Amino acid sequence: MTRDSFFNGALHIRQQRYGYRFSVDAILLAFYAGLRARHVVLDLGTGCGIIPLILAYRNPKLRIYGIEIQKQLADIASGNVIENSMQERIRILYTDMKEITQKMIAEPIDTVVSNPPYRKICSGRMNPESQKAIARHEIKAKLWDVTETAKQMLAISGRFIVIYPAERATDLLTQMRQSQLEPKFLRPIHSLPDTQARLILAEGIRGGQPGMKIAPPLVIYQKHGEYSSEIREMFQ
Repeated sequence: MTRDSFFNGALHIRQQRYGYRFSVDAILLAFYAGLRARHVVLDLGTGCGIIPLILAYRNPKLRIYGIEIQKQLADIASGNVIENSMQERIRILYTDMKEITQKMIAEPIDTVVSNPPYRKICSGRMNPESQKAIARHEIKAKLWDVTETAKQMLAISGRFIVIYPAERATDLLTQMRQSQLEPKFLRPIHSLPDTQARLILAEGIRGGQPGMKIAPPLVIYQKHGEYSSEIREMFQ
């Protein structure tokens, strides 16, 4: 287990040294979601709880629920919430996202976020470490499960915010529309200025009208090993 500090020591995150570990993807998603969320946020597949913790740190008015199907990760996330004294604002639920209901949350949700498994079971090499495999491959939850759960939990005009591989953009946007989460915003994410987009950040509105804005690209590294100025701001 490692213990990492963020925001000049304001947050402390414990995560497994060799199991599943969050990446910069979660930081990007949490930053954007923090600008859009208003009251209650649901994080589907919370892992070690990094997204709820960042959201709670950046916006003291938010209440966040984190859903995690892997017990070991759910326990780690709960421990991180306690260590950062955020028990009154963050609740971790050890359950399958396909089984959650509005009664389990007991308050209206205005924003659902997710950094979901992104590889189909038949694609790519599956990690022999089960924790990593479940986080990366659609073993426990498929894209359809994520968007349908978001649809079920959101009120009309609620926001669904997701980060996903650029190569599966068509799958994501098609599924969002089928789940009545109309795509309204998309931002390509590039590792370096001269590379193709690796990820996309997308936002949909439940019951929204057609019409999507595409933002300028977000570049993670200005050069190898050096974050861009925009990414550095997200860590402050």
